[in-house]
Amino acid sequence: MAIEQLIFAIISFALFIYMFYKIIKKNDTSYFIMIILQAIAIALNFFEFLFKIKLNSLFMIIKYVIGLLLPITIIVLEKYNIPFTEIVDLTKADIFLRLKDSKKAKQALLHLIAKYPENYQGHKRLAEVYEKEGGSRKAIDEYVQAIDINKRDYNSYYKVAELLNNLDKKEEASQMLFNLLKKKPDYYDATILLGDILIEKEMYKEAVNIYQEALRYNPLSYDINYNLGIVYTMLNDFENAKICYEKSAQINSLSYNSKYALAEIALIYKEIDEAQKYFMQVLEDEKLAPEGYYQLAKIELIKGNKDMAIQYANTAIDSNSKKIVDKIKKDPLFIPIIAKLSIPFNIDEQEVEEKSDLLKEIKAKEHLEETFEITRNLGYSDIEMLNRNKIKKQQFNNIQSKTNENYREL
Repeated sequence: MAIEQLIFAIISFALFIYMFYKIIKKNDTSYFIMIILQAIAIALNFFEFLFKIKLNSLFMIIKYVIGLLLPITIIVLEKYNIPFTEIVDLTKADIFLRLKDSKKAKQALLHLIAKYPENYQGHKRLAEVYEKEGGSRKAIDEYVQAIDINKRDYNSYYKVAELLNNLDKKEEASQMLFNLLKKKPDYYDATILLGDILIEKEMYKEAVNIYQEALRYNPLSYDINYNLGIVYTMLNDFENAKICYEKSAQINSLSYNSKYALAEIALIYKEIDEAQKYFMQVLEDEKLAPEGYYQLAKIELIKGNKDMAIQYANTAIDSNSKKIVDKIKKDPLFIPIIAKLSIPFNIDEQEVEEKSDLLKEIKAKEHLEETFEITRNLGYSDIEMLNRNKIKKQQFNNIQSKTNENYREL
């Protein structure tokens, strides 16, 4: 018993001297916490030796943990360039953040990076605090500092791009994302954000390349397949758009936007029954149901079923009069039945419903509807001719692409 206490006293005192030396050498008061804890452990050991009593299990565990285990752990961590100050300041920051005191959390982190300017965790955590506070520019600066220290911090790359995009700096954000995807091509969120930026900038061919590359790593991603369908839609490549929408609908059976797009493409190619089937499924979605009923009314008018068209149109108006009545008034197809529709008199005074669709979905939907209007008066032979011309054009592009590749090899 006495020998054990003596060995503990020697080792713990040596560690105490070492920690005191750290305070003097580094001029870092963070070690005072450890000094106080070690003093408590030494006092417990001295009390046990002086009064010749045996401490209970709890006090014995406390004595060995704060007297030996903690200081030895700190020494080992510092061998791996993890300073004790980092542990203390990061712990303080976590505690203050839990207490919703971001000011003191920032003070702890600023103290850390003032002492260790190249501390990766300090810069990254400070960036996260600034971001939560809404200080995007300060957050970007700190994330960049973190990236400079750790080049493989892909999450900070993405964060910088996301914040730049929020600040409406699309060029800088897209360049950051291009660089990130070169380093880590399977970074899913970077693909989605870059694709959205390219669609917004109407750089559809570039978006196709991004999404196709991403499918190598995430072939069963609903978002990538659906977004690729949107891009092909905007490029008027409805065959490939259809393939992408079908795949996204298979991945997510509740993907009613995909089914709505498939219905519109079927209308363009005069596949009326196919379009009707998809629009009937769209009715299951509360948000899309009014437009689904509106489109079913158009199909019934094309088929010559005025009574069914009136029924569908009135249901659509009841569901969302502001949106649907405006569409009906602009569409000459409804002229024969418009007098029989239940159009409210006070429609202009009704509150306009906020659009919950994403901008890219709205643009794609409008593009499909406009394309249908353009092709509505074309005959089946005209549609077949357009398909044949498209196939020939695709074959020509493939041959030209292979020729260019062979030329580059020469």
